[in-house]
Amino acid sequence: MPGLLSSPMCLTVVWFLSWSLRPSRAQIWTDEVSGVQYGHLESNVTLACGKPQTRTPVVWHLNHSTGLPWHKVTSDGSLVLLHVDHSAQGNYSCYDNRGLLLHSVKLRLGYPPGLLNISCQVPNHTHVRCSWVESAKTFLPAKYNASFRGNGQEWRPCVVDVVRKHCDVDHPAFWQTIHILRITETNGLGSETTYVRFKLHELLKPDPPESLLVKELEGYPMRLIVSWNFPSSWPLHDAFPLVFHIRYRPQGSIYWSEIYSEESPVVIFDALAGHFHHVQVRARDEVNSESQWSEWGPLFLVRPWEVLTTLEPAEETFPDYIFPFNTKPETSTAKSHNPVLEDEGNLGLVILLVLFSVVILTTVLSLIFVVWVRQRRRDHVTKQELASMVKMKSMPI
Repeated sequence: MPGLLSSPMCLTVVWFLSWSLRPSRAQIWTDEVSGVQYGHLESNVTLACGKPQTRTPVVWHLNHSTGLPWHKVTSDGSLVLLHVDHSAQGNYSCYDNRGLLLHSVKLRLGYPPGLLNISCQVPNHTHVRCSWVESAKTFLPAKYNASFRGNGQEWRPCVVDVVRKHCDVDHPAFWQTIHILRITETNGLGSETTYVRFKLHELLKPDPPESLLVKELEGYPMRLIVSWNFPSSWPLHDAFPLVFHIRYRPQGSIYWSEIYSEESPVVIFDALAGHFHHVQVRARDEVNSESQWSEWGPLFLVRPWEVLTTLEPAEETFPDYIFPFNTKPETSTAKSHNPVLEDEGNLGLVILLVLFSVVILTTVLSLIFVVWVRQRRRDHVTKQELASMVKMKSMPI
C-alpha cells in the first residue's frame, strides 16, 4: 500500500486534482463580503476593486448579476456609480479576466445625521426620561451617546436605549434651575450633536392616579364616593405630596363639576339622582405650582343609589267587573290636571276684568265730578249776574 501511494501515477493524479480544484476553493473562500461601504444618496460613489489593478481589465457584478446602475469603470478597475438612489444598494464583486474574484463589498446608502428633536418627561423627582426622533431620515444604522448635567456640574451619562430611542437619568439635581442634555448621533457618513436646555420643575408631570373606584352610598340618592391610589411611579408620597382634581357630570351633559382634594376618598354631595355620571381624576405636585397636571385617568361611569319600587298593573288590583268602563289612565290623568289649569286661567281673567272695570269706573266718576263742579261754578256766576241786573233796575234814575 505505501508503494502504491508513492508511485508516479498516483502522485500525478493527486497533483492534477489539487490544481483543478484550486479556483473553486479560492472562489468559495473569497466570495464572502469583505466589508461595508457607506455612500451618500444622490451623489457619486466610488468602489475600489481591492488593490489598484493598473491596466488589468475587471468585471463588476451587483448581487451576482452583471446588471449595474448608471456607472463607469476607471483605469485602475474602480467602479464609479453616478447619482445613486436606493436601487444601487447591494453586494458588489469585481473579477479579473479569468473569472477570479478579486474583491467584494456591501454598499449601504443614506444621509449623514442631522439635528434631533428631543423631548423630556419627568414623572417624579427622581427620574428623567428623554426621547428623540430624527429631523430627517438617514436610512442608516446609528449609534447614540447621551449625557446630562445641571448648571455648573459635570456631565453624567444618560443611559441610552437605542431601539426605543430614549435615555434615562436617575436622581437628577432637581435644585438646579437649568439642565442641559446633549445627544450625539453617529452613522457611517458622519456625526451630529444636539443640545437642549430645560427646567425640571416645569417639566414635572405625574402619571395619572391609579385604581379609580366610584361607588354609590346606600340611602343617599345624591351622593357618590370616589377613591383612587397614587400613581405607582410616584414613590415618595410623604416627601412630595400630590393634589388631586376630581371632575364629574351627568351622562349627556357638557358641564363638569369639580372638587380638589389631597386625600382619598372624596364624597360627592350633589349628584343628580337617578342619572349615570362620568367621573375622572388627575394629579399634580402640591408644592410646585409650576409643575404640570397629569393626564386624566380613565373615565368611570356610575349611578347613585336609588330605591327600587315595583308598580302592579291596575287591571290586577281592580278587576273589570268593578269598573265596567274603559278608564284610559293617560287620558284621565291629563283631564284631572286640566280643570286646575282652567280654573287658574279663569281666575286670572276675572281679576283682570275686575281691575279694568274699577279703573274705568273711577275714570268715569272723576269725569262726572269735574263736569259737575264746573257746572256749579257756572250756575253760581249766572246767579250773581242776575242779582246785579236786578239791583241796577231797582235803583232810581
